[in-house]
Amino acid sequence: MVSLADIRNARILVVDDKPANVLLIEGMLRVAGYVSVESTTNPNEVCELHRKNGYGLILLDLQMPGMDGFQVMEGLKEIEQDGYLPVLVITAQPDHKLRALEAGAKDFVSKPFDLAELRARVHNILEVRLLHLKAKEHSKVLEETVRQLEASREVIRLQTLEEQKNSEQELARAQETQESLLPRGLPDVENYRIHAFNTPTRYVGGDFYDFLPLNSGQWMGVLADVSGKGMSAALLSSMVLGALSMEFRARTQPGEVLNRVNQLLYEKSLPYQFVTLFLFLLNPNGAGQFINAGHNPAYLFRAATGEIEELVSDLFAVGMFDSASYQPTAFCLSKGDILLIYSDGLTDAQNQEDEMFGEQRLRRLIREQAPSGSCALERTLLTSIEAFTRGVPQTDDITFAIIEKLQ
Repeated sequence: MVSLADIRNARILVVDDKPANVLLIEGMLRVAGYVSVESTTNPNEVCELHRKNGYGLILLDLQMPGMDGFQVMEGLKEIEQDGYLPVLVITAQPDHKLRALEAGAKDFVSKPFDLAELRARVHNILEVRLLHLKAKEHSKVLEETVRQLEASREVIRLQTLEEQKNSEQELARAQETQESLLPRGLPDVENYRIHAFNTPTRYVGGDFYDFLPLNSGQWMGVLADVSGKGMSAALLSSMVLGALSMEFRARTQPGEVLNRVNQLLYEKSLPYQFVTLFLFLLNPNGAGQFINAGHNPAYLFRAATGEIEELVSDLFAVGMFDSASYQPTAFCLSKGDILLIYSDGLTDAQNQEDEMFGEQRLRRLIREQAPSGSCALERTLLTSIEAFTRGVPQTDDITFAIIEKLQ
């Protein structure tokens, strides 16, 4: 958990071209108990300052000469590669609010602003940001543990050949069980084409996907990444997949479903176990809703404009907190639009030079191939990953799903 002291000690950067506004906000924050407040009136300095200091929160004015707040956020995205921007924008233009949120800001306040409201929003964003960083650090610890286990695998010998044979048989059976959880075939959904791919790092992994037609005429899709690797991750993914399937057969509201699954996972799993997932519902005409629970952004290619939208969220991973509440966000697919959902094993895939595949390379592939349809995108993505990794063993499962709106 995050303590009040953690929040008060978080580093904050105030960015406004007007010194009077900077002094006002700095004074308000210090009176509220924040002890590490910095500022700049030059928007060109923000990215380098954040790269150097790693701020817990950046209060960003949108209208500044030379370089506006939207340009600053584009630069921050290159630093925060997971797509999470710790930005609270300050604007006097009502029509800028939605654009700022779409650009990655976590919240906004209007000018002239209410000091009590600003203090409350600063506290809330810092709390979520610090929880996000703790979850990332925990994932890094798990990944390092996996690397250490894989590195030591060659020096570990089973006591007898019989034990080795039995272990291999158990792992093979576990792999069969894990594969049986994934759909045997992709559903034929009216007005859509679906592709999906999964390859675990070892015999069994923690990623899964599923698609389920609902009685309401909608259909559900989910792609999830369970914390950890190997047998424990496979068991946890089995439990979550079964719970999601059972809940969606009883109800169709995604927020209600995830709230119930979150409570189950929180009660039945170990404290360090959780699941990030991207879940969506769609109907035949393309209207739908999605929930991104701690997962990396999904990419939505718009056929009409060639633009790529990021479907992001700052919701908690499932199973982390019993009080977590999940609310869906509406979205819509038009003819030719393509939705790509993936686990971070895809963008974190490494080649022989320890270079990562990365989000920039993935976005470039989408931009180049999506206009030719989902089949071309899937084919190019698979060949690109294979050519990039060249057989290098990976430390995380690689999973993705592609959904194309046909009509």
